[in-house]
Amino acid sequence: MTGWAVPAAEGRAWDCVALGEVMLRLDPGEDRVRSARAFNVWEGGGEYNVARGLSRTFRRPTAVLTALPRNELGVLTESLIASARVDVRHVLWREWDGIGRNTRMGLNFTERGFGVRAPLGVSDRANSAASALTPEDFDWDALFGSGGARWLHTGGIFAALSESTARTAVAAVKAARRHGVPVSYDLNHRASLWNSHPDPSAAREVNRCIIAEADLLFGDDHGLRACLGLTDDWAGRRGWPTDPAPPARAATLAFDMFPNLKGVAYTLRDPRSASANSWQGVFHDRIDRHVSVLRSDLEILDRVGGGDAFASGVIHALLNGEDGRRAAELGAAHGALAMTTPGDNANVGEDEVEALVRGDKAAARR
Repeated sequence: MTGWAVPAAEGRAWDCVALGEVMLRLDPGEDRVRSARAFNVWEGGGEYNVARGLSRTFRRPTAVLTALPRNELGVLTESLIASARVDVRHVLWREWDGIGRNTRMGLNFTERGFGVRAPLGVSDRANSAASALTPEDFDWDALFGSGGARWLHTGGIFAALSESTARTAVAAVKAARRHGVPVSYDLNHRASLWNSHPDPSAAREVNRCIIAEADLLFGDDHGLRACLGLTDDWAGRRGWPTDPAPPARAATLAFDMFPNLKGVAYTLRDPRSASANSWQGVFHDRIDRHVSVLRSDLEILDRVGGGDAFASGVIHALLNGEDGRRAAELGAAHGALAMTTPGDNANVGEDEVEALVRGDKAAARR
């Protein structure tokens, strides 16, 4: 299946805009958070990482729709975003009260893990500037009209931050569909975020509303089951971590439930240790299922952001008018490379992604 109905690039400001929270990631490197004396600082966020991957690796014009506190941490974050060539013109600034009671910078302390020690994330994000975004904060017609974006990406992490971000995500996807702009949505289910909502049915209701407007869904059987409140036997239980049958059934059922969906994509991963994973990308359209080459013993330096890099590779292929097989291969290769470098994002070039897709070996290049 090729030829997704994507607006032509001519006259458009961005190939993709991402709606979501951008956090500062504090990385203790080979140490642990509990014993670290120094941290490397990166910017990151489930939705933003996709725009960054499209910009840095695939050289596409992108923008982020978010909010930052007007303090030194906000300025640092804006500088990091801009250094990735992601447009910051639609970053909103919130006045800071001096102690972070009303608005603050979201922080994410992340350990990479090693061997039998699993990766660990400790988020400190309550009352972040982005969590207070509302639908009225953006001019959706300007963002998705004739001079705006060709693609919108958002995700379940942003939607789960607060009642107002859920409404903002819904408004964004509806506006994009109204203007004929494709929407991708990454379920990225975080139970800890949804469980804080006063309405226990919020996750199910919000996700159904957003997926109904989406063209491309990033999510497997686990994510769909959790986000839609479905029973355990809905798509069957996996017999092993990379069992392909339940996620394939889930994709088919998602197409039945949501008529606007054109594609469902996800990764199959078996984390035998923090440092060695089995890894494969899958892309379904309404006719076929496409799988990437299986990397059965992928060595991992930093697994955080691998799924976001997969998503940006898939979107890049679809923006190019390429088929589902290429989307799966580009996404899986980009995700694999992202996990070879520290930070949430791939520090690679498109030529390296294409080399991995071709099966080139990792011999030294001089």
